[in-house]
Amino acid sequence: MMVTRSFLVIAVTIVIAQQAPAAEAASPKFTARQRAYWAFQPVRSPEPPSVSAKTWTYNPIDAFILSKLEKEQIAPAEETDRITLLRRVTFSLIGLPPTGAEAASFLADRSPDAYDKVVDRLLASHRYGERWARHWLDLARYADSDGFKADHTRPNVWRYRDYVIRAFNSDKPYDRFIKEQIAGDELWPDDADARIATGFHRQYPEEYNAQNLRQRRQEILSDITDTTGAVFLGLTFGCAKCHDHKFDPILHDDYYKLQAFFANVAAVDEAPLLSSGELAEYRRKLDLWKQKTQSIRDQMNALLEPDVKRLYNSRFAAYSDEVQAAVKKPAAERTPMENWMVHRTGPFLKLVDEDMSKVLKGEQKDLFAKLKGELDQYKDLHPGELPVAAVMTDLNTAPIETSTLGGGLPEKPLHRVEPGFLTILDQPEPEIHPSGTTLGRRAVLANWIAGANNPLTARVMVNRLWHHHFGKGLVATPSDFGMMGMRPTHPELLDWLASEFVKNGWSVKHMQKLIVTSAAFRQSSGFRKEAAAADSSNKLLWRFPRKRLDAEVIRDSSLYVAGLLNLEEGGPGVFPDLPAGMPAPRGGWGAPDAKERNRRSVYIFVRRNSHYPMLEAFDFAGAQESCSRRNATTTAPQALALLNSRLSREWAESFASRVIQQAGAGADRQVDAAYRLAYSRSPLAAEKDMAFTFLHRQSEILKERIAAGEPVSQAAAENTKVDRVQAAALVDFCQALMNSNEFVYQN
Repeated sequence: MMVTRSFLVIAVTIVIAQQAPAAEAASPKFTARQRAYWAFQPVRSPEPPSVSAKTWTYNPIDAFILSKLEKEQIAPAEETDRITLLRRVTFSLIGLPPTGAEAASFLADRSPDAYDKVVDRLLASHRYGERWARHWLDLARYADSDGFKADHTRPNVWRYRDYVIRAFNSDKPYDRFIKEQIAGDELWPDDADARIATGFHRQYPEEYNAQNLRQRRQEILSDITDTTGAVFLGLTFGCAKCHDHKFDPILHDDYYKLQAFFANVAAVDEAPLLSSGELAEYRRKLDLWKQKTQSIRDQMNALLEPDVKRLYNSRFAAYSDEVQAAVKKPAAERTPMENWMVHRTGPFLKLVDEDMSKVLKGEQKDLFAKLKGELDQYKDLHPGELPVAAVMTDLNTAPIETSTLGGGLPEKPLHRVEPGFLTILDQPEPEIHPSGTTLGRRAVLANWIAGANNPLTARVMVNRLWHHHFGKGLVATPSDFGMMGMRPTHPELLDWLASEFVKNGWSVKHMQKLIVTSAAFRQSSGFRKEAAAADSSNKLLWRFPRKRLDAEVIRDSSLYVAGLLNLEEGGPGVFPDLPAGMPAPRGGWGAPDAKERNRRSVYIFVRRNSHYPMLEAFDFAGAQESCSRRNATTTAPQALALLNSRLSREWAESFASRVIQQAGAGADRQVDAAYRLAYSRSPLAAEKDMAFTFLHRQSEILKERIAAGEPVSQAAAENTKVDRVQAAALVDFCQALMNSNEFVYQN
């Protein structure tokens, strides 16, 4: 009997031991600390605390800030002067300095709501969207090229950049903004902007001619998964790619459940933006043009056919047997994975006639040119260039299966998973209903992320807004709200802002107005020894944190002050001049246009592997991955870029010409005009004395140089009555103003 009992005990123990891993996998255990972690708790709507210095508070934000300061017995800073405040909020909201007229108007307006009117004007400006879109483009890893070795140009991605600008200018509700970027094609298939918005996930870097398509697909999906988790949820999902997250309660399965929502997506880089009716009419006209030109095009194709066939065969042979078999297989017989593979071979195997004609020689080349001339005679019949965008869409009506991967490697599938949400949040399994040509998966994900009850989404976004206005978020790691990220300095304020955001229709402009009209934002940036002793890093915001302007703001402000900034909006990326001696980057650099090169920096073509040098020097965001906060370095190349470059000299010459046009020949009026243009204020008496001394000494030096036969700048003296030596000295003075801390810092 005892033997039998022992046998049963052993048998039961073995069964339990065999079942334990499966049970644990099906019902994972999180620690009490993980379950209680602040970021996963529902957003509360706390009442602003009571404070004693009520005269300091402008809105509820200040009560939360002041409450913390009072506990530490630190007094907040007094309000900064009006010009500093005007420049601060103008740079913060539109990324440009105020005009002289705007400064004069604000100084003259002594009404209680004078500052509120300034904020409303800035939020209504089209310049606002251009400034704030750039912050989002950093998150979206936006670039106009692929990256990797070839850095191939993506000609249509600029429409996504313009979409983001329009979204900020129109104050598109943030929940709608999220849904459009994740699933615009599923939720609003007839809305062109919603389809363009899906370009958010087209921004991944990619080698367009890579032949290992399974690996390539997995790298794309990993990038999409990592970016979705970081940008919208503020979590480092990528750490769970190979195993359960080492610190955060994100399971290995959670990573691939999120990825499964995107299992069927594919890039379409020439998606038509016309409505169904407009597209039908376009195709009708195109068919007519094709009928009329069929004979000519057949002859042109016949000339190109040998070379086209040779190149096609060469490229086709580079793919694996699996891919070649998929390409040869009838479309109806392909699996969803084979469909994806065939789709991605398209850009590499598609050969453009115009490009192929370059290989023709002799009589064939002449004949092709003659036929091209005949074809051009029918151009009036052609409906023109079809407006297209780079978007993401579901490629198949049946999903590609998603499995967890050992080490994140596609050749090591472990077990199948279906789309699902973070396990730690105890959400029900998603209900997915395919519709038409879409699977409906991304729509479910978008609605969950943008849901008012999601504990992460609103917190993450209001923290990003705070980060860009103050230089550091309430959570100092904007894309990492996990356990290895920084804790919020003001958790009650963060929750109040998040609940206020949702209550007010997810309005970004509403939140920004609250932030920039607060007493906290209006504080002086002056240093106080006693406050620094109690809070050396200014975590409690006892003063406004002074910060250097972003690269784009420095360039745009320089052009603006010089009177050179072209404020034309939208369109394909532009190409400013590259520095002398710098070769064109791999992938090419367009010919600079005299007018286009001075467009706002947000419109500069972003070559992923080689950024525009002036922006690169001032810590432009890399586009290889999502960037939530830029570096803020101080380096020698920055000083050299502003002091020694041909570009900065050109700006200074134009700036000096503008000063002369406004002030005439008198040094006193010139110095005053230069200060007003550069700093929005009049110079102090001591500053005037230094300026006069500089101009006098510089004039003497320039006279000696002229006497020695050396060239000096003539630009500022052209078409004016100002002596060329005085004008050249003024150019040097203007360049000095543009090299000052007051010009390149938000004070």
